[in-house]
Amino acid sequence: MKIHEYQAKDILKEYGVAVPDGVAADSVDDAVKAAKEMKDNGATLFVVKAMIHAGGRGKGRTKNSNAKGVVLCKTIDEVKQAAENLLGDTLVTIQTGDAGQKVNTIYVTDGVDIEQEYYLGILLDRGKSKNVIMVSTEGGVEIEQVAEETPEKIIKEWVEPGMDLQPNQARRLAFALGLEGDAFKKGRKTYHGAL
Repeated sequence: MKIHEYQAKDILKEYGVAVPDGVAADSVDDAVKAAKEMKDNGATLFVVKAMIHAGGRGKGRTKNSNAKGVVLCKTIDEVKQAAENLLGDTLVTIQTGDAGQKVNTIYVTDGVDIEQEYYLGILLDRGKSKNVIMVSTEGGVEIEQVAEETPEKIIKEWVEPGMDLQPNQARRLAFALGLEGDAFKKGRKTYHGAL
């Protein structure tokens, strides 16, 4: 199953996982409208992201405008420009190859001041017939590169079919990320909510 980031975030929100506000848009006008509403609700930064089924969007470039697939914007005018550059263009990333993928939808999201990035993924381990939760302190970079070069930085917990993630597993994941205090509690809650 392939879903876009905004679709995944909608699902996570349904289960109580904290995610930044955002709106999917397929036109420049919709992107600007979304950014204006976010600004009215207190947003001071915006991120405009190309919605394609491939990783590496932040390092990718569009064929015609040479825009990045993920653009940090400080103003509504910058959101408009990013939307104009991305929508209808083809984004080329390390995962798309030279052909790239056409950008039909963008995601305008509330920008946040990032102090530390983490990676969390949930995948089906076909060899074990179980879901595996993977975390790493190496968020913000391509996880495939981390897996190849420093696999010890990826911590995994397998979840038995039909069972919830166990509290001791959630604690191990939170400890592996070096979380403490309130962040530790929120981390454990996020893992439970993500399943």
